[in-house]
Amino acid sequence: MAETNPKHPHGGHRARLKERFLREGLDGFEKHNMLELLLFFSIPQQDTNPIAHALLDRFGSISDVFAASFEELCTVKGVSEHTATLLKLVPAISRAALCENRDPDTRYDTLNKIGNLFLHYYAGVTVETVYLLLLDNSDRMVDMVKICDGSVNRVQFDTRKLIEQALRPRVSRVVLAHNHPNGTLVPSAEDMETTTEVANAFRTVNVEMLEHLLVADGKFEPLLSKCRGIFWSRGRSRAFYDN
Repeated sequence: MAETNPKHPHGGHRARLKERFLREGLDGFEKHNMLELLLFFSIPQQDTNPIAHALLDRFGSISDVFAASFEELCTVKGVSEHTATLLKLVPAISRAALCENRDPDTRYDTLNKIGNLFLHYYAGVTVETVYLLLLDNSDRMVDMVKICDGSVNRVQFDTRKLIEQALRPRVSRVVLAHNHPNGTLVPSAEDMETTTEVANAFRTVNVEMLEHLLVADGKFEPLLSKCRGIFWSRGRSRAFYDN
């Protein structure tokens, strides 16, 4: 039975929305209803429907709400620091859960498998971030390492840190990745130059760099295959890219 609070003018609506979710999941929910329900847990004594609409009007979609920075969220009327923290916490927990549930026996031997793995790690990330995937000689994950965070439009890293990770036991191959939080899936000239330099640096320690992926807006783009004068395993490239 739904619990209602006669002193709370929206208590009945809240109870019905919660019961509907527990009974049906989010199937059939409008986007604003999803956010409205979530906001119940940070705004206990206020109608959250207008705030949900304001968030969608400002950012455009639920994914963009979650991708917004803490500071941007706080500029929306009705969104307190407490609410903004909740909106940042949800994608962070989801990302951790997705990354935790991977099968240790999975072979990351195709671009799609690797790209989809990185999408989990970049979900909700609002600054440029560099990750390095370490694989053994059977293409199984040794580790996924965050190399560094940058700003919303730039990140710098020391190639020596990449090499240190690549020299860990059992590592035979690596995949580098960075993101564009602005959603642009177009590499800069600096991105391409860095790709060539890093691939050749890995070659000096006999570690194969399979790819450098650019991640943006839930998609990924391979950069290494677009470079010239670099080293990679051409013998496996067709199967790697086609599957």
